Amino acid sequence: MKNKRKIGLTGGIATGKTTVSNYLKNIHQLPVFDADIYAREAVQIGSPVLNQIVKRYGSELLLPDRSLNRQKLGEIVFNQPQEKQWLEEQIHPQVRDRFLREIAALPEQSTAVLVIPLLFEAQMTDLVTEIWVVSCPGDRQIQRLMERDGLTLDQARARINSQMPLFEKCDRADIVLDNSSTLEHLIQQIDVALMQDRDNRK
Repeated sequence: MKNKRKIGLTGGIATGKTTVSNYLKNIHQLPVFDADIYAREAVQIGSPVLNQIVKRYGSELLLPDRSLNRQKLGEIVFNQPQEKQWLEEQIHPQVRDRFLREIAALPEQSTAVLVIPLLFEAQMTDLVTEIWVVSCPGDRQIQRLMERDGLTLDQARARINSQMPLFEKCDRADIVLDNSSTLEHLIQQIDVALMQDRDNRK
């Protein structure tokens, strides 16, 4: 009997992870669990993690409604590696616990998608049975990030450089999805990857 198939979907920032996860969810009807959503929940108003953030950086990190000013926090952590590490040490255990609960609730012999941008950095590879990395050329990644988040070139580069290099993630992947061409080409790769059995892949 096959166990649960847990696809760890990762890649660099702005490489197309959301496009892939939306396709898997909407077309293939797979359950998708998203680390970014869990990370946002971990810092919601009144949460222990948000209280620790305020204690460390001050109440100026809060918006008028007492929620986290994510932009201000981003400016701190993307330019100070030691602060980024501290923040991740607060949030990652919360995210891991949420994933474990969701996985435990899955039926046997089911397939689920775990979208974890920091899959390797957060040492969460043990949560998945296979790893898919979404990749695209660096110049396209920068362009997408600048357009999506309204960032300057320097800001976009800082965010990309704060992550593990994309080529290292590709080296550790079971499947690399090349998002340098058309949407149709990307979808073809997803469909092929989904049909393959991990045991026959390597």
